[in-house]
Amino acid sequence: MRASIAAPFLLFVIPFLCSTATGGDTLTPTRPLTYGETLISAGGIFALGFFTPANSTNHYVGIWYNKISIQTVVWVANRQTPIADHAGNLSITADGDLIIFDSNSTLIWSSNSSGLGLTGAVAQILDDGNFVVREASSNSNDAAAVAWQIFDHPTDTILPDMKVGENLKSGLKIEYQSWTSESDPAPGNYILALDLHGDPQIFFSSRTSQIWRSGPWNGVRFSGIPDMNTHSSLAIYLTDVNPNEVFYSFKVRNSSVISRLKVDESGVLQRLVWLESTKMWATYWVLPKDSCDKVSTCGPFALCDSNDIDDSAICHCMQGFQPKSPDNWALREWSDGCVRKTKLNCTNGTDGFATVSDVKLPDTSNSTVDMSLSLEQCKALCLKNCSCTGYATANISDGSGCLLWTTNLTDVRQYSANGQDFYLRLAAADLESSDNSHKRNIVLIVVGSVVGALLLALLVCCAWKRKEKNRKKKEVSSSSMVDTFSFPKEPIDGREGVEEFDLPLYDLSIMEAATNNFSEVNKLGQGGFGPVYKGQLREGEEIAVKRLSKTSVQGIDEFKNEVMLIAKLQHRNLVRLLGCCIQGEERILIYEYMPNKSLDILLFDKSKGPPLDWHTRYNIIFGIARGLLYLHQDSRFRIIHRDLKASNILLDKDMNPKISDFGMARIFGENETEVNTIRVVGTYGYISPEYAMEGIFSVKSDVFSFGVLVLEIISGKRNRGVYYSNSNSKRQENLLGHAWSLWKEGNGMQLLDESMRSAFPLDEALKCIRLGLLCVQEHPEDRPTMSSVVVMLGGKNSSLPNPRQPGFVATRGPSESNSSSIKQDAMSITTLEGR
Repeated sequence: MRASIAAPFLLFVIPFLCSTATGGDTLTPTRPLTYGETLISAGGIFALGFFTPANSTNHYVGIWYNKISIQTVVWVANRQTPIADHAGNLSITADGDLIIFDSNSTLIWSSNSSGLGLTGAVAQILDDGNFVVREASSNSNDAAAVAWQIFDHPTDTILPDMKVGENLKSGLKIEYQSWTSESDPAPGNYILALDLHGDPQIFFSSRTSQIWRSGPWNGVRFSGIPDMNTHSSLAIYLTDVNPNEVFYSFKVRNSSVISRLKVDESGVLQRLVWLESTKMWATYWVLPKDSCDKVSTCGPFALCDSNDIDDSAICHCMQGFQPKSPDNWALREWSDGCVRKTKLNCTNGTDGFATVSDVKLPDTSNSTVDMSLSLEQCKALCLKNCSCTGYATANISDGSGCLLWTTNLTDVRQYSANGQDFYLRLAAADLESSDNSHKRNIVLIVVGSVVGALLLALLVCCAWKRKEKNRKKKEVSSSSMVDTFSFPKEPIDGREGVEEFDLPLYDLSIMEAATNNFSEVNKLGQGGFGPVYKGQLREGEEIAVKRLSKTSVQGIDEFKNEVMLIAKLQHRNLVRLLGCCIQGEERILIYEYMPNKSLDILLFDKSKGPPLDWHTRYNIIFGIARGLLYLHQDSRFRIIHRDLKASNILLDKDMNPKISDFGMARIFGENETEVNTIRVVGTYGYISPEYAMEGIFSVKSDVFSFGVLVLEIISGKRNRGVYYSNSNSKRQENLLGHAWSLWKEGNGMQLLDESMRSAFPLDEALKCIRLGLLCVQEHPEDRPTMSSVVVMLGGKNSSLPNPRQPGFVATRGPSESNSSSIKQDAMSITTLEGR
């Protein structure tokens, strides 16, 4: 949910070319709104009129942003009853009923607001997007005079000052429901609503099940949106609970910012911001963003944690609990959750509490709230209740209020920061086992340190004696593997104070045995780091052994950088580092073996394997995108890869892509968005213009490389090659220029790799081509972020903005020399060839 400047793939609607303004913002009983006319709010912010969705022949009355070039509808009146012909009108009766008729004077839609007691009603479109019904004689700025408003009857969009909630007095529920599709505004499958049971919280649901839960409001933010604080520059979030109403709303701090929440028909909740500079909507955040955002992924009494671990192992039982179904748990089927190891004993008062820090509070639908109690009083109340399973502070801003749970604890998520403390009730035995374990660990650490110091002294003594005995002979350890290895805390690539970490350290003799003494037969390939060999350990595990060569363009800093980064990163789309070998002058990295080798071999050397079908290519693109999103947003650190290319994408036995080679990668600080460097690293053909020409790199540099990869995967061609434009057979272009020319001519499908023999979905292929072109835009701010890219790829009905000419479109005409453009020459000069 971090901020993004990417273009989302919202609904585009087609305005009627014949639409004209009525010259006002008010509808009266004597002046209806006819087909082709619009009402414009006083400040020109919003318009109301008839519109037709994309790929549809039906007509609706709706409200959209008047000054935004992409017509974006935020409310629809007759969403279930469209008008079929090019005629109709919207009118208001004297007693306040809004009605829509078609050309046959058939009633299409009514607001059912005639019983308001009005005698001379008018309807007015306001600058906040609201369309209100009031008495004609009342003040248009008087909120109390509003008798009916669309803000109480929304569709799929939440504007500033709109609410999600319920009026307890009238029973009115304000909920939001997606469109059925981008061409049909009828109520769709997804709903956003406030649940008042227990401590109120927002649920995002499908028609059949809950998808995402906000958690309760804790006085600062929703418990399930810890990074809500990062949005403070954009909006102020409000909640209110009073005898008459419970609701959530937001206000925009800067009136020049255009922001909205949208329940999208693709099954996500998005915050969108209009970027006037790029003329597109940007996805500020999206929910759900990962498996742990989904409701109760791990079942009762379990923690879901997607931080720094593979998605295949995201669920963990809470302290004092164990899997209810160990066999299912081993198969990554977590829905049964966990059960207590020791039964609670309420009668003898020995139960206690374990603090579970930085979490999303459990589902509060069945909890109880007492805002008059302190945290200590809350603890005492929980101990007195034999059914109580845990408690928490209701308001973290001042530490007031008591939340109690008396049922199973479900949908608890672990965060790395900004979560809440939850107090879990446990039997004394489980509390003691934890305390004893902690004490044992301390004792073991102390004893281990003493023993380690003695062993170290002994080893130093033995080494000295051995050196004296034979100075010229280099001895190696007789053991097969030292337990762990740690780099010291020293500056690496400009970073101070990098954490120490543990990694298995293998003996050189083991690597020699595993690779048949680094035999050429075992050699898998050669990169900038050095040769890579296939190996097999004594236990039978296949490995890839990457050996730093003496002539490598990379050195010890890159070696340290790769070990430091990848040892801390675990994701299904990142290659897994198993260990390393540091002995004498040898610097070796040991990785999991990828039987399908690297992507460039399958893409560009068709003789090395069967052609990739479209389904496989699409999955590879999606997998790379997920891996990059993890690096940029979801990992422990924000990491820029800086050398993303086809040869650094490895494929496992199931053709799942894994990003490799982190020697050039760079960790960004918490507040860093871009860095300027005089040392440009990477590979020709994949480096972004701003990095090659100015030394500026950011997450958008990786996005550019990803865009090049997407076009290479689709076409089966390298970006380094030269291709002829269809429009001018004498004009030569690189892959980016070639793809751009075909796209402009409406011949995008000609870019597809001819080796694909099986059928593929046309719309999906075109979406990927457009996405690739969007990612290689010349200016970084025009490129989407990886969070938006993943949403684009995952959405079935995502509409993408039109791309502009890419950066580094190298072309040459018949009279030009065979050298590339000036930009390309500059890039090749300043670039260190990574491989």
